[in-house]
Amino acid sequence: MAVVELKNVGKQYPGADELAVEDFNLVTEDGEFVVLVGPSGCGKTTTMRMIAGLEEHTQGAIKIGGRDVTGVAPKDRDIAMVFQSYALYPHMSVRDNMAFSLKLKKYGKADIKKRVEDAAEVLGITNLLDRKPRALSGGQRQRVALGRAIVRQPQVFLMDEPLSNLDAKLRVDMRAEIVKLHRKLGVTTFYVTHDQTEAMTMGQRIAVMKDGIVQQIDTPNNLYQQPSNTFVAGFIGTPAMNFLQAEVGNDQATGNGFRLVLDEERRRAAAERSHLRVGIRPEHLHLADNDSSQSDLTGTVEVVEPLGSLTMIQVKVGETTLTAQIEPHQTVAMGDTVSLTCAPDKLYLFDDETEAALIGIDTGVADAHKY
Repeated sequence: MAVVELKNVGKQYPGADELAVEDFNLVTEDGEFVVLVGPSGCGKTTTMRMIAGLEEHTQGAIKIGGRDVTGVAPKDRDIAMVFQSYALYPHMSVRDNMAFSLKLKKYGKADIKKRVEDAAEVLGITNLLDRKPRALSGGQRQRVALGRAIVRQPQVFLMDEPLSNLDAKLRVDMRAEIVKLHRKLGVTTFYVTHDQTEAMTMGQRIAVMKDGIVQQIDTPNNLYQQPSNTFVAGFIGTPAMNFLQAEVGNDQATGNGFRLVLDEERRRAAAERSHLRVGIRPEHLHLADNDSSQSDLTGTVEVVEPLGSLTMIQVKVGETTLTAQIEPHQTVAMGDTVSLTCAPDKLYLFDDETEAALIGIDTGVADAHKY
């Protein structure tokens, strides 16, 4: 196990005008599970490859276990990587695939046998050790790839979208297995994904990236409740947060087809602003009653999606389509005119120009790392 430190780390490719990664700063806890998440091309895999030594960082410093690894070859960094492609040798058995790196490092036969069998037992693949990769399912191959990393007993695991080749159900199963594995082994882990649900369910802390720049590093709950800007707010959460351009006045935020009541805390946050952007999570929108003191967003239902335990609807309010989560017993149909409401303390406010958060939701509960 080891602490990994990235200080002002950046990467600029030859001939490129802009940095692929810029000023990445992070210090992990020993044994922490950190997820790098963001859209394609945001720099998360480049960051992972710089930690691994597969890409040379052109700015800053990277330390693993207190040692500056600048110029240190990947094989000497005491890390193990699990890739999107399993990269198993098709002509070798599972046992030999898992043992391969240990044989290259001249480990004794007894040590190799014990490490392979111990890892296989942890992963539940002891009965597969004599099979070839072609005789394995996708989930089994992924376990073998994890086993190959585990046997090395590294200080750090680096996982680059390891579940992207699996079907939806198997992905859910395997991400739970990886979380349990991390809890059992306690090895510092970096995990790259573009799937925010995967990030939220697996990470103890999450680094959200956009265009090579870290937007926010925080725990899953804090990212969801207290996003630093509109990008984080819109990226984290399924379905995505709704946004409305609003004018501010008379303790309200108003626009085409809506009127939102602001509480005292939000009035203070919006002080001296005539315009701002309001964010509302779908689960915080409800069908309104006739109480004139409520916020009101009136529009036409465009889509109704019954999901069993809840129903998602899309409502066109002015020029904006909002997604709302309603109770399954509440009946609406496409074409209906409905009014939605949101409690004032569930409104997120953002600066209209910088898109920085002015206020999020204070749950009153201190967030802590999972596990």
